[in-house]
Amino acid sequence: MYTGEFGELWRAAKKVLGWLGLRDGAAQIRENAGNWLEVADRVWHYRRDQLSESERRDLRGHCEALRQNLREGAEPAKLKLLIEELEPVLRHCGGRVYPKSALTENVEFLVVAAIVILGIRTYFVQPFKIPTNSMWPSYYGMTARVYHLPAERPGPLARAFGFLAGGAVNYDLPAPDSGEVSADFFESGYLAYTETPGRRWLVFPTTLHVYSLYVNGTPVRIEVPEDFRFEEVIQEAFFHGHDDMMAHLRREGARGGAEPVMLNVHPGSGPYRAYRFSLGRSVRRGEMLLAFDLLTGDQLFVDRMSYHFVRPAVGQGFVFRTDNIPGISDDGSRIQQYYIKRLVGLPRDTLEIKKFTLYRNGAPITGTPAFAKNARQEEGYPGYQNVGALGLGQAMKVPPGGFLALGDNSANSKDGRDWGYVPAKDVVGKPLFIYYPFTRRWGPAR
Repeated sequence: MYTGEFGELWRAAKKVLGWLGLRDGAAQIRENAGNWLEVADRVWHYRRDQLSESERRDLRGHCEALRQNLREGAEPAKLKLLIEELEPVLRHCGGRVYPKSALTENVEFLVVAAIVILGIRTYFVQPFKIPTNSMWPSYYGMTARVYHLPAERPGPLARAFGFLAGGAVNYDLPAPDSGEVSADFFESGYLAYTETPGRRWLVFPTTLHVYSLYVNGTPVRIEVPEDFRFEEVIQEAFFHGHDDMMAHLRREGARGGAEPVMLNVHPGSGPYRAYRFSLGRSVRRGEMLLAFDLLTGDQLFVDRMSYHFVRPAVGQGFVFRTDNIPGISDDGSRIQQYYIKRLVGLPRDTLEIKKFTLYRNGAPITGTPAFAKNARQEEGYPGYQNVGALGLGQAMKVPPGGFLALGDNSANSKDGRDWGYVPAKDVVGKPLFIYYPFTRRWGPAR
Protein backbone atom coordinates (compact mmCIF):
# COMPACT_ATOMS: atom_id res chain seq x y z
CA MET A 1 0.00 0.00 0.00
CA TYR A 2 1.36 3.41 -0.97
CA THR A 3 1.75 6.02 1.76
CA GLY A 4 2.44 9.74 2.04
CA GLU A 5 2.01 12.24 -0.79
CA PHE A 6 2.28 9.60 -3.53
CA GLY A 7 -0.34 7.53 -1.80
CA GLU A 8 -2.75 10.46 -1.77
CA LEU A 9 -2.21 11.05 -5.48
CA TRP A 10 -2.54 7.32 -6.27
CA ARG A 11 -5.82 7.09 -4.39
CA ALA A 12 -7.13 10.18 -6.18
CA ALA A 13 -6.17 8.69 -9.56
CA LYS A 14 -7.93 5.43 -8.80
CA LYS A 15 -11.02 7.32 -7.64
CA VAL A 16 -11.12 9.14 -10.99
CA LEU A 17 -10.82 5.79 -12.80
CA GLY A 18 -13.75 4.56 -10.76
CA TRP A 19 -15.85 7.58 -11.74
CA LEU A 20 -15.03 6.89 -15.38
CA GLY A 21 -16.06 3.24 -15.02
CA LEU A 22 -12.57 1.95 -15.80
CA ARG A 23 -12.22 -0.19 -12.67
CA ASP A 24 -14.30 -3.27 -11.83
CA GLY A 25 -16.44 -3.46 -8.68
CA ALA A 26 -14.33 -6.14 -6.97
CA ALA A 27 -11.18 -4.02 -7.31
CA GLN A 28 -12.99 -1.04 -5.81
CA ILE A 29 -14.20 -3.10 -2.83
CA ARG A 30 -10.66 -4.35 -2.16
CA GLU A 31 -9.35 -0.79 -2.44
CA ASN A 32 -12.07 0.36 -0.02
CA ALA A 33 -11.05 -2.34 2.45
CA GLY A 34 -7.44 -1.18 2.33
CA ASN A 35 -8.48 2.42 2.89
CA TRP A 36 -10.62 1.45 5.91
CA LEU A 37 -7.69 -0.46 7.38
CA GLU A 38 -5.48 2.62 7.00
CA VAL A 39 -8.05 4.70 8.88
CA ALA A 40 -8.26 2.01 11.59
CA ASP A 41 -4.48 1.91 11.96
CA ARG A 42 -4.44 5.68 12.32
CA VAL A 43 -7.09 5.55 15.05
CA TRP A 44 -5.10 2.81 16.80
CA HIS A 45 -1.81 4.71 16.78
CA TYR A 46 -3.34 8.04 17.83
CA ARG A 47 -5.88 6.86 20.43
CA ARG A 48 -4.97 3.45 21.85
CA ASP A 49 -3.76 5.02 25.11
CA GLN A 50 -7.18 6.66 25.52
CA LEU A 51 -9.25 3.53 24.80
CA SER A 52 -10.42 1.02 27.36
CA GLU A 53 -9.25 -2.61 27.17
CA SER A 54 -12.58 -3.73 25.70
CA GLU A 55 -12.51 -0.96 23.08
CA ARG A 56 -8.97 -1.93 22.08
CA ARG A 57 -9.99 -5.62 21.74
CA ASP A 58 -13.06 -4.70 19.72
CA LEU A 59 -11.09 -2.44 17.36
CA ARG A 60 -8.21 -4.88 16.81
CA GLY A 61 -10.55 -7.82 16.37
CA HIS A 62 -12.56 -6.20 13.58
CA CYS A 63 -9.36 -4.95 11.92
CA GLU A 64 -7.68 -8.36 11.95
CA ALA A 65 -10.79 -10.03 10.55
CA LEU A 66 -10.94 -7.59 7.65
CA ARG A 67 -7.18 -7.74 7.07
CA GLN A 68 -7.12 -11.55 7.05
CA ASN A 69 -9.99 -11.82 4.58
CA LEU A 70 -8.43 -9.17 2.32
CA ARG A 71 -5.12 -11.09 2.39
CA GLU A 72 -6.84 -14.36 1.50
CA GLY A 73 -8.79 -12.82 -1.41
CA ALA A 74 -12.26 -13.19 0.11
CA GLU A 75 -15.35 -12.47 -1.98
CA PRO A 76 -16.31 -8.80 -2.33
CA ALA A 77 -19.60 -9.43 -0.51
CA LYS A 78 -17.71 -10.76 2.52
CA LEU A 79 -15.33 -7.78 2.51
CA LYS A 80 -18.25 -5.36 2.26
CA LEU A 81 -19.92 -6.98 5.29
CA LEU A 82 -16.72 -6.72 7.36
CA ILE A 83 -16.32 -3.05 6.38
CA GLU A 84 -19.90 -2.35 7.51
CA GLU A 85 -19.13 -4.01 10.87
CA LEU A 86 -15.86 -2.07 11.29
CA GLU A 87 -17.33 1.39 10.61
CA PRO A 88 -19.43 1.77 13.80
CA VAL A 89 -16.46 0.58 15.88
CA LEU A 90 -14.31 3.29 14.32
CA ARG A 91 -17.03 5.85 14.88
CA HIS A 92 -17.16 4.88 18.58
CA CYS A 93 -13.36 4.82 19.09
CA GLY A 94 -12.18 7.41 16.59
CA GLY A 95 -12.51 10.66 18.56
CA ARG A 96 -11.16 13.47 16.37
CA VAL A 97 -9.39 11.06 14.04
CA TYR A 98 -12.63 9.54 12.68
CA PRO A 99 -15.04 10.68 11.44
CA LYS A 100 -13.40 13.80 10.02
CA SER A 101 -15.34 16.87 9.05
CA ALA A 102 -15.47 17.83 5.39
CA LEU A 103 -13.47 20.95 6.28
CA THR A 104 -10.64 18.87 7.79
CA GLU A 105 -10.49 16.57 4.78
CA ASN A 106 -10.42 19.52 2.38
CA VAL A 107 -7.65 21.22 4.34
CA GLU A 108 -5.57 18.02 4.31
CA PHE A 109 -6.08 17.64 0.58
CA LEU A 110 -5.04 21.25 -0.07
CA VAL A 111 -1.93 20.91 2.12
CA VAL A 112 -0.83 17.75 0.31
CA ALA A 113 -1.52 19.35 -3.08
CA ALA A 114 0.47 22.45 -2.09
CA ILE A 115 3.44 20.34 -0.99
CA VAL A 116 3.42 18.41 -4.27
CA ILE A 117 3.13 21.61 -6.34
CA LEU A 118 5.97 23.29 -4.43
CA GLY A 119 8.14 20.21 -4.90
CA ILE A 120 7.51 20.15 -8.64
CA ARG A 121 8.11 23.90 -8.90
CA THR A 122 11.37 23.72 -6.93
CA TYR A 123 12.97 20.74 -8.60
CA PHE A 124 11.34 20.13 -12.00
CA VAL A 125 9.21 22.79 -13.72
CA GLN A 126 8.69 26.43 -12.71
CA PRO A 127 6.18 28.89 -14.17
CA PHE A 128 7.73 32.16 -15.33
CA LYS A 129 6.22 35.38 -16.68
CA ILE A 130 8.07 37.56 -19.19
CA PRO A 131 7.81 41.11 -17.78
CA THR A 132 9.69 43.18 -20.37
CA ASN A 133 10.34 43.09 -24.11
CA SER A 134 14.10 42.46 -23.91
CA MET A 135 13.55 39.09 -25.67
CA TRP A 136 11.05 40.37 -28.24
CA PRO A 137 10.03 39.07 -30.75
CA SER A 138 11.01 35.60 -29.48
CA TYR A 139 9.05 36.20 -26.27
CA TYR A 140 6.67 39.05 -25.59
CA GLY A 141 6.69 41.12 -22.45
CA MET A 142 3.82 43.43 -21.56
CA THR A 143 2.59 45.35 -24.59
CA ALA A 144 -0.28 47.73 -25.36
CA ARG A 145 -3.03 47.95 -27.94
CA VAL A 146 -3.98 51.62 -28.34
CA TYR A 147 -7.45 52.67 -29.59
CA HIS A 148 -7.44 55.91 -31.57
CA LEU A 149 -11.18 56.20 -32.23
CA PRO A 150 -14.18 55.54 -29.96
CA ALA A 151 -15.54 53.01 -32.48
CA GLU A 152 -12.38 50.90 -32.09
CA ARG A 153 -12.92 50.27 -28.41
CA PRO A 154 -14.07 46.71 -27.61
CA GLY A 155 -17.48 46.02 -26.08
CA PRO A 156 -18.06 44.09 -22.83
CA LEU A 157 -17.99 40.62 -24.45
CA ALA A 158 -14.86 41.40 -26.43
CA ARG A 159 -13.18 42.71 -23.28
CA ALA A 160 -14.09 39.56 -21.36
CA PHE A 161 -12.75 37.36 -24.16
CA GLY A 162 -9.57 39.45 -24.41
CA PHE A 163 -9.01 39.13 -20.67
CA LEU A 164 -9.45 35.35 -20.64
CA ALA A 165 -7.60 34.54 -23.85
CA GLY A 166 -4.90 37.19 -23.81
CA GLY A 167 -4.75 38.61 -20.29
CA ALA A 168 -5.81 42.00 -21.67
CA VAL A 169 -6.68 44.66 -19.05
CA ASN A 170 -8.64 47.59 -20.48
CA TYR A 171 -7.93 51.23 -19.64
CA ASP A 172 -10.65 53.61 -20.83
CA LEU A 173 -10.07 57.17 -19.61
CA PRO A 174 -12.61 59.95 -20.33
CA ALA A 175 -11.54 63.58 -20.19
CA PRO A 176 -12.52 65.11 -16.80
CA ASP A 177 -12.57 68.64 -18.25
CA SER A 178 -12.28 70.53 -21.49
CA GLY A 179 -8.95 71.94 -22.54
CA GLU A 180 -5.38 71.15 -23.51
CA VAL A 181 -3.78 67.79 -22.60
CA SER A 182 -0.38 67.86 -20.92
CA ALA A 183 2.00 65.48 -19.11
CA ASP A 184 5.11 65.63 -16.94
CA PHE A 185 8.56 64.65 -18.23
CA PHE A 186 11.83 64.23 -16.35
CA GLU A 187 14.85 66.28 -17.41
CA SER A 188 16.15 63.14 -19.15
CA GLY A 189 13.17 63.28 -21.53
CA TYR A 190 11.38 60.24 -20.10
CA LEU A 191 7.73 60.41 -19.09
CA ALA A 192 7.54 61.18 -15.38
CA TYR A 193 5.93 58.86 -12.84
CA THR A 194 5.66 58.22 -9.12
CA GLU A 195 5.73 54.85 -7.35
CA THR A 196 3.09 53.35 -5.11
CA PRO A 197 2.76 49.92 -3.45
CA GLY A 198 0.20 47.56 -4.96
CA ARG A 199 -0.95 43.94 -5.01
CA ARG A 200 -0.62 41.31 -7.71
CA TRP A 201 -3.59 38.92 -7.80
CA LEU A 202 -4.87 40.86 -4.76
CA VAL A 203 -2.29 39.04 -2.59
CA PHE A 204 1.37 39.46 -3.56
CA PRO A 205 3.00 42.84 -2.88
CA THR A 206 4.36 44.68 -5.91
CA THR A 207 5.24 48.18 -7.07
CA LEU A 208 3.09 50.22 -9.44
CA HIS A 209 4.08 53.22 -11.51
CA VAL A 210 1.60 56.08 -11.46
CA TYR A 211 1.48 58.38 -14.49
CA SER A 212 -0.68 61.48 -14.77
CA LEU A 213 -2.19 63.25 -17.72
CA TYR A 214 -3.67 66.71 -17.21
CA VAL A 215 -6.65 68.27 -18.96
CA ASN A 216 -6.76 71.99 -18.30
CA GLY A 217 -4.74 71.23 -15.16
CA THR A 218 -7.09 68.48 -13.90
CA PRO A 219 -5.10 65.25 -13.33
CA VAL A 220 -6.04 61.78 -14.60
CA ARG A 221 -4.06 59.02 -12.86
CA ILE A 222 -3.01 55.80 -14.63
CA GLU A 223 -1.56 52.97 -12.50
CA VAL A 224 0.37 50.27 -14.37
CA PRO A 225 2.96 47.59 -13.43
CA GLU A 226 6.44 49.02 -13.01
CA ASP A 227 7.88 46.97 -15.90
CA PHE A 228 5.30 48.24 -18.38
CA ARG A 229 6.54 50.95 -20.77
CA PHE A 230 3.60 53.34 -20.58
CA GLU A 231 5.63 55.93 -22.43
CA GLU A 232 5.12 53.90 -25.62
CA VAL A 233 1.35 54.27 -25.20
CA ILE A 234 1.75 58.08 -25.14
CA GLN A 235 4.02 57.94 -28.19
CA GLU A 236 1.41 56.03 -30.19
CA ALA A 237 -1.69 57.81 -28.88
CA PHE A 238 -0.44 61.41 -29.24
CA PHE A 239 2.53 61.25 -31.64
CA HIS A 240 4.04 59.18 -34.45
CA GLY A 241 6.60 57.36 -32.34
CA HIS A 242 9.51 58.23 -30.07
CA ASP A 243 11.34 60.59 -32.45
CA ASP A 244 8.21 62.62 -33.12
CA MET A 245 7.54 62.96 -29.38
CA MET A 246 11.10 64.12 -28.66
CA ALA A 247 10.95 66.66 -31.50
CA HIS A 248 7.68 68.01 -30.07
CA LEU A 249 9.21 68.36 -26.59
CA ARG A 250 12.21 70.22 -28.02
CA ARG A 251 9.91 72.65 -29.86
CA GLU A 252 7.83 73.22 -26.72
CA GLY A 253 10.95 73.77 -24.66
CA ALA A 254 12.41 76.22 -27.18
CA ARG A 255 9.32 78.39 -27.09
CA GLY A 256 9.18 78.34 -23.28
CA GLY A 257 6.16 76.04 -23.06
CA ALA A 258 7.50 73.85 -20.25
CA GLU A 259 6.23 74.42 -16.70
CA PRO A 260 8.65 73.15 -13.98
CA VAL A 261 7.19 70.83 -11.31
CA MET A 262 8.65 68.76 -8.45
CA LEU A 263 7.70 65.08 -7.96
CA ASN A 264 8.32 62.68 -5.09
CA VAL A 265 8.96 59.63 -7.27
CA HIS A 266 9.79 57.07 -4.57
CA PRO A 267 7.95 56.97 -1.21
CA GLY A 268 10.09 58.79 1.33
CA SER A 269 12.53 60.18 -1.27
CA GLY A 270 13.28 63.77 -2.03
CA PRO A 271 11.62 65.62 -4.93
CA TYR A 272 12.70 65.18 -8.54
CA ARG A 273 12.55 68.02 -11.03
CA ALA A 274 10.21 67.51 -13.99
CA TYR A 275 8.58 69.70 -16.62
CA ARG A 276 4.94 69.80 -17.70
CA PHE A 277 4.59 69.89 -21.48
CA SER A 278 1.52 70.24 -23.65
CA LEU A 279 0.95 67.11 -25.77
CA GLY A 280 -0.42 69.19 -28.64
CA ARG A 281 -4.04 68.10 -28.34
CA SER A 282 -7.21 69.50 -26.80
CA VAL A 283 -10.27 67.50 -25.73
CA ARG A 284 -13.78 68.21 -24.52
CA ARG A 285 -15.18 67.00 -21.23
CA GLY A 286 -16.37 63.36 -21.49
CA GLU A 287 -14.45 62.66 -24.71
CA MET A 288 -12.02 59.76 -24.94
CA LEU A 289 -8.77 61.03 -23.47
CA LEU A 290 -6.91 57.72 -23.73
CA ALA A 291 -7.99 54.10 -24.33
CA PHE A 292 -5.73 51.07 -24.51
CA ASP A 293 -5.43 47.41 -23.52
CA LEU A 294 -2.46 46.27 -21.45
CA LEU A 295 -1.57 42.80 -22.77
CA THR A 296 0.15 40.36 -20.44
CA GLY A 297 3.63 39.05 -21.15
CA ASP A 298 4.22 35.48 -22.26
CA GLN A 299 3.92 32.97 -19.44
CA LEU A 300 5.95 29.82 -19.79
CA PHE A 301 7.19 26.74 -17.99
CA VAL A 302 10.91 26.55 -17.23
CA ASP A 303 12.76 23.23 -17.16
CA ARG A 304 14.76 23.28 -13.91
CA MET A 305 15.97 19.68 -14.20
CA SER A 306 18.00 19.31 -17.40
CA TYR A 307 20.94 21.49 -16.45
CA HIS A 308 21.72 19.16 -13.56
CA PHE A 309 22.71 16.55 -16.16
CA VAL A 310 23.60 18.37 -19.40
CA ARG A 311 25.58 21.52 -20.06
CA PRO A 312 23.68 24.64 -21.20
CA ALA A 313 23.96 25.10 -24.96
CA VAL A 314 24.57 28.35 -26.82
CA GLY A 315 21.33 29.56 -28.42
CA GLN A 316 19.00 28.27 -25.73
CA GLY A 317 16.67 30.50 -23.77
CA PHE A 318 18.40 30.96 -20.44
CA VAL A 319 16.74 31.58 -17.06
CA PHE A 320 18.90 32.60 -14.10
CA ARG A 321 18.83 34.25 -10.69
CA THR A 322 20.29 37.72 -10.29
CA ASP A 323 21.34 37.50 -6.63
CA ASN A 324 25.09 37.51 -7.31
CA ILE A 325 25.33 39.70 -10.41
CA PRO A 326 26.87 43.11 -9.66
CA GLY A 327 24.85 45.85 -11.31
CA ILE A 328 21.57 44.07 -10.66
CA SER A 329 21.87 43.13 -6.99
CA ASP A 330 23.95 46.16 -5.90
CA ASP A 331 20.91 47.85 -4.40
CA GLY A 332 21.06 45.43 -1.45
CA SER A 333 17.59 44.07 -2.14
CA ARG A 334 17.00 40.60 -0.78
CA ILE A 335 14.10 39.93 -3.17
CA GLN A 336 15.12 37.06 -5.44
CA GLN A 337 14.67 37.92 -9.11
CA TYR A 338 14.72 35.72 -12.20
CA TYR A 339 15.74 36.94 -15.66
CA ILE A 340 15.40 35.32 -19.07
CA LYS A 341 17.85 36.07 -21.89
CA ARG A 342 19.54 34.11 -24.71
CA LEU A 343 22.70 32.16 -23.83
CA VAL A 344 25.47 33.39 -26.14
CA GLY A 345 28.72 32.57 -24.35
CA LEU A 346 30.14 29.59 -22.46
CA PRO A 347 33.21 29.72 -20.20
CA ARG A 348 36.33 30.94 -22.09
CA ASP A 349 34.32 32.05 -25.17
CA THR A 350 35.12 35.42 -26.74
CA LEU A 351 32.17 37.54 -27.98
CA GLU A 352 32.10 40.70 -30.10
CA ILE A 353 29.61 42.60 -32.28
CA LYS A 354 30.24 43.76 -35.85
CA LYS A 355 27.56 45.36 -38.04
CA PHE A 356 24.56 43.94 -36.11
CA THR A 357 26.11 40.44 -36.08
CA LEU A 358 27.27 38.71 -32.90
CA TYR A 359 30.58 36.85 -33.29
CA ARG A 360 31.58 33.95 -31.06
CA ASN A 361 35.24 32.93 -31.10
CA GLY A 362 35.82 34.78 -34.36
CA ALA A 363 32.85 33.44 -36.37
CA PRO A 364 29.19 34.51 -36.65
CA ILE A 365 27.36 32.86 -33.79
CA THR A 366 25.07 29.87 -34.47
CA GLY A 367 22.69 27.80 -32.37
CA THR A 368 19.27 29.35 -32.97
CA PRO A 369 17.46 31.09 -35.87
CA ALA A 370 17.25 34.24 -33.71
CA PHE A 371 21.00 34.84 -34.20
CA ALA A 372 20.73 34.89 -38.01
CA LYS A 373 17.54 36.98 -37.94
CA ASN A 374 19.27 39.57 -35.77
CA ALA A 375 22.25 39.65 -38.12
CA ARG A 376 19.92 40.26 -41.10
CA GLN A 377 17.57 42.51 -39.07
CA GLU A 378 14.50 40.64 -40.27
CA GLU A 379 11.12 39.59 -38.79
CA GLY A 380 11.33 42.31 -36.15
CA TYR A 381 14.79 41.42 -34.82
CA PRO A 382 16.71 44.73 -34.58
CA GLY A 383 20.28 43.42 -34.85
CA TYR A 384 22.91 43.36 -32.10
CA GLN A 385 23.98 46.77 -30.83
CA ASN A 386 27.50 47.90 -29.85
CA VAL A 387 26.87 49.16 -26.32
CA GLY A 388 28.29 48.61 -22.85
CA ALA A 389 31.19 46.18 -22.62
CA LEU A 390 30.57 45.18 -26.27
CA GLY A 391 31.03 48.70 -27.60
CA LEU A 392 32.63 49.39 -30.97
CA GLY A 393 35.82 47.36 -31.33
CA GLN A 394 35.47 45.74 -27.92
CA ALA A 395 35.13 42.06 -27.01
CA MET A 396 34.11 40.10 -23.91
CA LYS A 397 35.87 36.94 -22.76
CA VAL A 398 33.68 34.74 -20.57
CA PRO A 399 35.53 33.70 -17.39
CA PRO A 400 35.60 30.12 -16.06
CA GLY A 401 32.45 29.39 -14.10
CA GLY A 402 30.44 32.07 -15.91
CA PHE A 403 28.00 32.47 -18.81
CA LEU A 404 27.13 35.42 -21.03
CA ALA A 405 23.46 36.11 -21.80
CA LEU A 406 22.02 38.77 -24.13
CA GLY A 407 18.49 39.79 -25.06
CA ASP A 408 17.16 39.15 -28.56
CA ASN A 409 15.81 42.71 -28.62
CA SER A 410 19.33 44.09 -28.44
CA ALA A 411 18.36 47.76 -28.75
CA ASN A 412 15.99 47.51 -25.79
CA SER A 413 17.71 45.07 -23.45
CA LYS A 414 19.74 45.44 -20.30
CA ASP A 415 21.88 42.32 -20.36
CA GLY A 416 25.43 40.98 -20.11
CA ARG A 417 26.76 43.99 -22.05
CA ASP A 418 25.78 46.09 -19.02
CA TRP A 419 26.21 43.84 -15.97
CA GLY A 420 28.58 41.11 -17.11
CA TYR A 421 28.41 37.38 -16.52
CA VAL A 422 25.99 34.94 -14.90
CA PRO A 423 27.66 32.74 -12.25
CA ALA A 424 27.15 29.02 -12.89
CA LYS A 425 25.57 28.56 -9.45
CA ASP A 426 22.75 30.96 -10.40
CA VAL A 427 21.66 29.14 -13.57
CA VAL A 428 18.05 27.94 -13.25
CA GLY A 429 17.03 26.31 -16.52
CA LYS A 430 15.63 26.74 -20.01
CA PRO A 431 12.11 27.65 -21.19
CA LEU A 432 9.94 24.72 -22.23
CA PHE A 433 6.47 25.82 -23.24
CA ILE A 434 4.46 29.05 -23.55
CA TYR A 435 1.17 28.16 -21.85
CA TYR A 436 -0.44 31.62 -21.82
CA PRO A 437 -1.73 33.78 -23.45
CA PHE A 438 -3.48 31.83 -26.18
CA THR A 439 -1.83 33.49 -29.16
CA ARG A 440 0.12 32.20 -32.15
CA ARG A 441 3.16 31.94 -29.84
CA TRP A 442 1.39 29.35 -27.66
CA GLY A 443 3.37 26.11 -27.70
CA PRO A 444 7.01 24.99 -27.38
CA ALA A 445 9.36 27.82 -26.47
CA ARG A 446 11.84 28.98 -29.09
